[in-house]
Amino acid sequence: MAEEKEKQKKDKQPKAQQQGGKGQKKAKKAAPAAEQEAAGEEQVQQPPPPARLASTFHDQISPALMQRFGYTNRLQVPRFEKIVISMGLGKAVTSGEKGKIEQAEKELGVIAGQKPVRCKAKKSVANFKVREGMETGLKVTLRGARMYEFLDRMVTLAIPRVKDFRGLNPDGFDKGGNYNFGFTEQTVFPEVDATAVTFQQGMNITMVTTAKTPDEGRELLKAFGFPFRTEK
Repeated sequence: MAEEKEKQKKDKQPKAQQQGGKGQKKAKKAAPAAEQEAAGEEQVQQPPPPARLASTFHDQISPALMQRFGYTNRLQVPRFEKIVISMGLGKAVTSGEKGKIEQAEKELGVIAGQKPVRCKAKKSVANFKVREGMETGLKVTLRGARMYEFLDRMVTLAIPRVKDFRGLNPDGFDKGGNYNFGFTEQTVFPEVDATAVTFQQGMNITMVTTAKTPDEGRELLKAFGFPFRTEK
């Protein structure tokens, strides 16, 4: 009887050790998972850093414009409200090349970092072979951080890549201080793969500001680095 009890004890010992080893392995596996979850929560809680030009506007451009125009309140300083990017694709639609709309939609989405909206014709025009409700263009409206990020890429990367560039037209402002200009090619933006482009498509860009006069809007854009054409 004593020998049988000793054998049972010996048989039970390895099983307990194996169970202890498995428990330790499970604990080791659970520990990294808990650490990853905690690290993920910390990453989610941290807000993204502000856009470079947004902080530049608040720290440098806004005080300079207050001194330039003699504003007494910081809220009087003109600022960007939104940026609207639009593409006209009426020729592609009337000629039956609907694939161009899809390709232009992808390229504009890559440029703006936001999915564009398809614009439909409000009226039927027989001379242009356009019917009411036909998709004839694309549009993207940027606000907030995306607006400043697109503005940074456009001023520092896209405009210097324009061929035979001699400066932007300084008379492109309306009475409200909003500025309109355009690009003849979408390949000026480095985000677009030039090898995959099958047709050249221009775009119009509208800078909507809170300026009340063209002079205020012009000074705002100059402060952000817009290269306007001079008489010299």
